[in-house]
Amino acid sequence: MKRFLTTLMACFVVLSVSSQYNIKGVVLDKGNNRPLEGVTLTLQSRGLTAQTLSAKDGSFNFKGITRKGTYTISTGFIGMETKTLEVEVIETAAALTLELQAQPYFLEPLEIRSTRASERAPFTKTNIGKRTIEQTNLGQDLPFLLNQTPSVVVNSDAGNGFGYTGIRIRGSDGTRVNVTMNGIPYNDAESQGSYFVDLPDIASSLNSIQIQRGVGTSSNGAGAFGGTINLSTNEFNEKAYGSISNTFGSFNTWKHTLRAGTGLIDEHFTVDARLSKISSDGFIDRAATDLRSLYLSTAYFNKKSSVRFNLITGTEKTYQAWNGIPESMLHTNRTYNSAGTEKPGEPYENETDNYQQDHYQLFFNHQFDERISFNTAVFLTKGSGYYEQFKAGAKFSGYGLTNPIVGGTTLDRTDLVRQLWLDNDYYGQIAALRYKKDKNEINIGGGWNVYDGRHFGTVIWAGTSIPKDYEWYRLPARKSDENIYAKWQHNVDARWQLFADLQYRHVNYKIDGFRDNRDARINRNFNFVNPKAGVSYTSGGMQAYFSYAVGNKEPNRNDYEAGISEQPKHETLHDFELGIDKKTTIYSWGATAYYMHYKNQLILTGKINDVGAYTRTNTPASYRLGIELQGGATFAQWINATGNLAFSRNKISNSNEFVDDYDNGGQKLIVHGNKDISFSPSVVGALSLNLLPVKNLEINLPAKYVSRQYLDNTQDIARSLNFYYVQDLRVAYTLKNKLSKQWSLAAQVNNVFNKMYEPNGYTFSYISGGALSTENYYFPMAGTNFLLALNVTF
Repeated sequence: MKRFLTTLMACFVVLSVSSQYNIKGVVLDKGNNRPLEGVTLTLQSRGLTAQTLSAKDGSFNFKGITRKGTYTISTGFIGMETKTLEVEVIETAAALTLELQAQPYFLEPLEIRSTRASERAPFTKTNIGKRTIEQTNLGQDLPFLLNQTPSVVVNSDAGNGFGYTGIRIRGSDGTRVNVTMNGIPYNDAESQGSYFVDLPDIASSLNSIQIQRGVGTSSNGAGAFGGTINLSTNEFNEKAYGSISNTFGSFNTWKHTLRAGTGLIDEHFTVDARLSKISSDGFIDRAATDLRSLYLSTAYFNKKSSVRFNLITGTEKTYQAWNGIPESMLHTNRTYNSAGTEKPGEPYENETDNYQQDHYQLFFNHQFDERISFNTAVFLTKGSGYYEQFKAGAKFSGYGLTNPIVGGTTLDRTDLVRQLWLDNDYYGQIAALRYKKDKNEINIGGGWNVYDGRHFGTVIWAGTSIPKDYEWYRLPARKSDENIYAKWQHNVDARWQLFADLQYRHVNYKIDGFRDNRDARINRNFNFVNPKAGVSYTSGGMQAYFSYAVGNKEPNRNDYEAGISEQPKHETLHDFELGIDKKTTIYSWGATAYYMHYKNQLILTGKINDVGAYTRTNTPASYRLGIELQGGATFAQWINATGNLAFSRNKISNSNEFVDDYDNGGQKLIVHGNKDISFSPSVVGALSLNLLPVKNLEINLPAKYVSRQYLDNTQDIARSLNFYYVQDLRVAYTLKNKLSKQWSLAAQVNNVFNKMYEPNGYTFSYISGGALSTENYYFPMAGTNFLLALNVTF
């Protein structure tokens, strides 16, 4: 920790320099010579990126430029064509007049505006643009591209960021993070988790990502209890393009991506496509992945409307690595994988997870006039797959079979291979109507979706003869979700803005039995009212805001298996956010204080349900209190740094621990008070030092620090993950030539100092022989490893 903080402080010590140069000017509508307010202007040079918004009179001013040179300014404004120009700074102040031409096509992605927080919205957020995504995307799963953002902790079953991965935001796992793709809900309706392994290389099709921490402005899909991740693939490419990307790395890792777009055809149509294949043996034994994906998007544009259809499909075959490594082997065999070892001799070769997910998305946007616009989208997500397991000594009775008699002997067990299947359809619609006039913007919208899931299991082989492809259970589930909301933004003046949001959401969930409790029938209804309100102040590159938001969340599928007499309650979160940030051309800083108070948060306590499985139970009160600091500085044109540091206190007021008592049977209750919430580190930090020593060469030194995490809610150090500091290195060389628009060679070394660390794990305890015993399992990450990529754009 001291090492990380020292590095962080050193990078943000900036010597005082006088501001010698400014770039100022005015932005006008070329059609009527009127000033344009709210135009985003981005200033870029080697090692420098700064943004500002034009004022009511169209004026803007980049202050504090430290040296002469050539700078690039680009504009962004809905309904206007993007303009990019180079400015030579040779005097104290450079004055510009930028005239923007009205866009002949309706390009505004309204489905994104309805779910994202705007620049001045009073919510805690991080925006990641296309260039940053491209720089960090060497094939690892999406959570690893977000690792440098505030309060984020990521993990990987295979240990190298390929295959199954996880993300936590402010200590909340993926089941509490709302994910949307082009405004359409992505979380699995039943588990409420997001499995990015089902969307291989989706980062190669993304043009932007917004991460909101806390409840945020989430409107569609699962409740946001730690954060929201909004993904956007819908973009307009006016010119034809093509690119080839290839990555090779440690553990026989390969990534091949082919992208192409037609540009604008016949002044109205575009087609964009991508093919990807990713494979890796993984750091953990047999944790191999074989991933393939297709992205196809075709769109029609005219002056007032746009129509777009997306087809996104992904298939994954992943050898199971989700058992973790026992603590006793952590220091002697960090790559051990118990999956498949029930088979005598060599591990079972096909102990794999297999799944295909197909997304069909159809969007329609229309602008009636300057004040009113409308969008709607319909979607269908089809998923089908299974995981296969070799089970030794399985009881016939457990599979609904009678004990066979072989040679006069009654057998009650057999070795077998089973497949646990999930076949599901998820479909629905989102819509929003936006009214904007003078100082007010009102959005009224909502959506509905239905999930039809079919859970079933088959036995495909057994040591003793059984019916071919015998199916021993089939359990349907259906979940419907409807919501309606109204959002209001009011600009009091050029500095003050008010925000209010009210959502009503209804959820119905029907489950016709569980694999180990087939007689359980669940039919639950939930009615949630989620208000949000806030105020923001903006002036001279500084923004301050305060917001209050309420989030409600229904239990997931496993929670209902607690038993008919002890059904879980829904969770409620009250989220308070207070933030301030400042951006200039040479530095930026920001601070956010938050308080998140939970009622009836569902936590693991070790309690077993009616069929002996561990399940989560509601705890009356818990909270997260923290502060997130961010900053960046340009020391010179060849060196800059960015970083963030989060401190938090995450507590459960009172909680119960249930420990299996093997001596006397049943469970023993242990009561705990004021303990840390599991997987909630008190300190999370990220730092990136960026060097540009010569033209076209960029060197990045991203680092990550995560303090101790507890595996359960007892705050027992014997059941915890040690703190870790991990240093990476990324080098990229880019060159333009006559044969292609651009080619780049990138090399990334992960875990430069070969740190042995584990960002994830689990624990359970029991009483045996009169003593309390604890067993911990960990998911270790690889030591030093590398990725090498060649990208060519035509």
